[in-house]
Amino acid sequence: MPLHMTKIAFGAKSYADLEGWFEEREPFLMTTRYLPKRHEEMVGGSLYWILNHTLVARSPIIAFPQAKDGRWHIHLETRLIRTYPQPKRAHQGWRYLTEDKAPRDLEDGEDIGDALPGQLAGTLEKLGLI
Repeated sequence: MPLHMTKIAFGAKSYADLEGWFEEREPFLMTTRYLPKRHEEMVGGSLYWILNHTLVARSPIIAFPQAKDGRWHIHLETRLIRTYPQPKRAHQGWRYLTEDKAPRDLEDGEDIGDALPGQLAGTLEKLGLI
């Protein structure tokens, strides 16, 4: 099972903003200062995007090439795959996410409105109602 990572969609105010990042962008490279220690396990995994304290989508990870300035790129497929909204606290940088903790992908035809918003689901979960 591949390892995944989470990252805040900093600057995106909506899912439409996040989608806009992927339009006409080939290759999709995100730059990070440090190569993740477990990067080999993450090739074939996904970067899960956090928007408004909720995991909302994922982008498959292709590779971790080094940039010319010594930093590292996270090379992502240029597509977003919507996931079942799952509450996730904000954090700086990226964090690892194991397969058993990752939200499932939404099925074809399944509307995002069929799922509870992340903040509401988090509150109900804390109360033991879901």
